Amino acid sequence: MCGIVGYVGNPERTASHGALEVIIEGLRRLEYRGYDSAGIAVVTGDGVDSRKKAGKLANLIANLEEDPLPQSVTGIGHTRWATHGGPTDLNAHPHKADNGNLALIHNGIIENFAELKALLLSEGVEFLSDTDTEVAAALLGSVYRGAGQGDLTRSMELTARQLEGAFTLLAVHADHPGVVVAARRNSPLVLGLGDGENFLGSDVSGFIDFTRRAVELGQDQIVTITPENHSITDFFGNPAEGKEFSVDWDAASAEKGGYASFMEKEINDQPAAVADTLLGRSDAFGRLTLDEMRIAPEELANVTKIVVLACGTSAYAGSVAKYAIENWCRIPVEVELSHEFRYRDPIVDANTLVVSISQSGETMDTLMAVRYAKEQGAKTLAICNTNGSTIPRESDAVLYTHAGPEIAVASTKAFLAQITATYLLGLYLAQLRGNLFSGQIKDILADLGKIPAKIQDVLDRGDEIKELARSMAEANSVLFLGRHVGYPVAMEGALKLKEIAYIHAEGFAAGELKHGPIALIDDGQPVFVVVPSPRGRDSLHSKVVSNIQEVRARGAKTLVIAEAGDESVREFSEFVFYVPETPTLLMPLLATVPLQLFACELASAKGLDVDQPRNLAKSVTVE
Repeated sequence: MCGIVGYVGNPERTASHGALEVIIEGLRRLEYRGYDSAGIAVVTGDGVDSRKKAGKLANLIANLEEDPLPQSVTGIGHTRWATHGGPTDLNAHPHKADNGNLALIHNGIIENFAELKALLLSEGVEFLSDTDTEVAAALLGSVYRGAGQGDLTRSMELTARQLEGAFTLLAVHADHPGVVVAARRNSPLVLGLGDGENFLGSDVSGFIDFTRRAVELGQDQIVTITPENHSITDFFGNPAEGKEFSVDWDAASAEKGGYASFMEKEINDQPAAVADTLLGRSDAFGRLTLDEMRIAPEELANVTKIVVLACGTSAYAGSVAKYAIENWCRIPVEVELSHEFRYRDPIVDANTLVVSISQSGETMDTLMAVRYAKEQGAKTLAICNTNGSTIPRESDAVLYTHAGPEIAVASTKAFLAQITATYLLGLYLAQLRGNLFSGQIKDILADLGKIPAKIQDVLDRGDEIKELARSMAEANSVLFLGRHVGYPVAMEGALKLKEIAYIHAEGFAAGELKHGPIALIDDGQPVFVVVPSPRGRDSLHSKVVSNIQEVRARGAKTLVIAEAGDESVREFSEFVFYVPETPTLLMPLLATVPLQLFACELASAKGLDVDQPRNLAKSVTVE
C-alpha cells in the first residue's frame, strides 16, 4: 500500500545525482501508493540521517529545504498509507534501531508484531511509534548485533524468517555505507539495474527516470544492492534468481501531459489504452493468442466453470465479462469479491478456470484468493496491467492489458483495458471450444477495433457532461440505474463518485427499483440511467424507459446515457448524453466514459484532489 525507493550509486560515475535526488523523484512518482506521510534516510560518513513528515510528499520536501540532509549516494525513501498507527511524524517511516545506526522502511502488515514487540520490550527495547514497522526495525537491529554478526544481508534473512504477514522491508546501516538490503514476501518490490548504480522500488515508476532495466523478484527473497552489483537469495541464504525485463514506457507517460489531473489525463488516454490492449493478439493464421499461456489448449477447452476474482472497479469489469463470456462460450461464470472467496469454502476443481483481475497485480485480497484456488487444483489466469507483478507470476497464464501507468487512485483507463482483455479471453475460449465460427470472432474483433475511435468521439463531446457536473457540484446524492451490461456500468459510475467526490452514490439494477430503492426517490433526486440499445433487446429498452418514467413521476432529475439515434428517451429526461452505436456487449466501453468525466469534473468543481482521494491508495497490498 506504500511507496518504497532504495538507491545505491557510485559518486565517480553518477555525479549528476545523489541518493536524495533519486529518492525524491521516485517518491514523487510513487505517491499515489500512499500519501499519509513521507520520509527518507541516507547513509553518510557520519552515520544514518533521516527526515520524515506527516502529510503529502510536499511537506517532506519543504522540511528538507529548511533542514537539508547531507549529500549521500546511499538511501531509502517511503510514502505511507497508514495501517498501524495514525498519520503522524512519529509513525512515518523510516524507523531507526541499533542506536540510530540502522534505518528501515516497510510496505505491508506484520501480523505477529504484537508478540515480537512484547519480546523486544522484555529485552529493554524502547519504542517511539505505534507502528508494526518499528518492531521490524528493532528486531533487525537486535539480530544484527547478535546472530547476524554484523552482516546486514544475513541479519535480514534471519529477521524475515521470524515475521508473519505481508511485507517488503528495505534497510540501510551506518556500517555499510554502500549497501541497501531488502526482503520481500507477499508485497511488491522490483530491482532496477543501472550503470554504476542500482535501485529498488515498489514498482518501476520509482526509478523510471534513471533506467529501464528491471528485475522481477520472487516470493520470500532477499536482495542486496551495491553500486556495481546485486545479489538475490531466499530467506535461508540460498542463491536465487530474478527475471530481467525491459520497461516499455518512459517517464513522460507518467506525467499529466497538460491536463489538470492524472485522472483527467487517464480518461483521455482510454482510446490508446483500448487500442494497445487489442494490438498484436492474433498469429499469422488470424487466430487469437494470449501473452503467456501455460495452460494446454485442450485443458482450457474442457473448462466447465469460470470464476472471476477481483475487488472494486476490477470486479465490475468482471461483471461485464460474465455477460460476454457466457454469451460467447456458454460456460457459467461466477464473479467473486476476492476478499470473500476463500472464506466461504468455494467449490472449484481441475475443470475450473479462475480469472483474477488486478491493475497492479499486487492486490493482496486477490493474490491470496488465487493461491487458494491453485491449492484446490483450479487453473488460474491473470488479467493485469503491471508486467512482472506477483499475481501474473503465480498464475498459470496471463493476459496483460497495455494501458500504461495509471497514477490516479480512481481507476479509469485500466477499467476499460480490463474489460477489453476479458472480451479477448472470451473470444479465445470460444475459438478453442468452437462456440463461435472464425468469421463471427473476426466480426466481433472488427467491432472492438472501432471502439477507440468511438471513445474519442465521446471525449470530444465531453464538455456537455462536464457542464452538467459543474451545475451539480452541491449535490449530496446521485443514483445510477442500468440493465444487462449497463448494470455494472451503473455500479462503476456510483463508485467513482464515492471515491473522489465523497457523496452518497449507489448503482442499482433497474429492475430492482420497484423492490425497494424507489423509496429513495425524492423531489430533485439526480438519477443517471444507462439505457440499452433499442436495437435487438427491445424488451429491455422499453423496460428501462419505463423505469425512467417511474422515477421522473416521483420528482427525480433524470440524466440519461443512451445510444445515438434513440429519440424515445428525450421526453422523459432532463439531460441526455448520446454514445455512438455499438453492439450491446461492447457498450460498457462507451457508456462508462461520460460517467468518469462526470465524477472527475464534479469532484474538481468541489475543489477536491481527484488523484489522491482521502483514505484511499492505488494498490491495496494488505488484506
